[in-house]
Amino acid sequence: MRGILWDNDGVLVDTEGLFYEANQELFAEHGIDLSPQHFFDWFLCDNIGAWHLLEQRGYSDEHIHQLRIDRNHRYSKRLQSGQQLVMPGVKQVLTALQNRARMGIVTSSRRDHFNMIHQNLDLLPHFEFIITEEDYPQSKPAPDPYLLGLKKLALPAQQCIVIEDSPRGLKSAIAAGIPCIVIRNSLSRHYPFEGALAVVDDYVELIDVLREQATIA
Repeated sequence: MRGILWDNDGVLVDTEGLFYEANQELFAEHGIDLSPQHFFDWFLCDNIGAWHLLEQRGYSDEHIHQLRIDRNHRYSKRLQSGQQLVMPGVKQVLTALQNRARMGIVTSSRRDHFNMIHQNLDLLPHFEFIITEEDYPQSKPAPDPYLLGLKKLALPAQQCIVIEDSPRGLKSAIAAGIPCIVIRNSLSRHYPFEGALAVVDDYVELIDVLREQATIA
């Protein structure tokens, strides 16, 4: 393996809980109880969000657009709260990969949110490039984000690996023809992740899988 494409939220940084909280808070104000399972199904699997629930209640497109802006503002405030966001063990993995594989970040995050997340972290020097939602036409689970990652690496898919945490991210990697390792979390513990090269629970296991793929000596 010569190239590794990393997802950001839920893989490098622990931000998906904050995004869930922002959505849960907003929808609760409109009489909708957004459960963790709803969030997993609609946001992390199907990438449809929960806006269809408001459409069913007769909310206009313009009203929903304004609520999206409100949700993004709530999420931004949480990102700026100063809490520790780096996933445990990720820094050690990135250090171990230094000079052994070319790496980039491929995220569905907005560029402004990505910048807020990483402004006080020290992860970005490990990566050659960053791809955010503004850089491609269709988001995950479409293959567009990872196809662009392959283009930037200028490597064939068979010589690369994707590191993901969500079903839609796995689907995107598979659609782009790239082997994918999935890191499970509390929301996805029982999801089968069919088609993944491997499914791990932490970065110790991830290192072991990467060693098997001859990425780390």
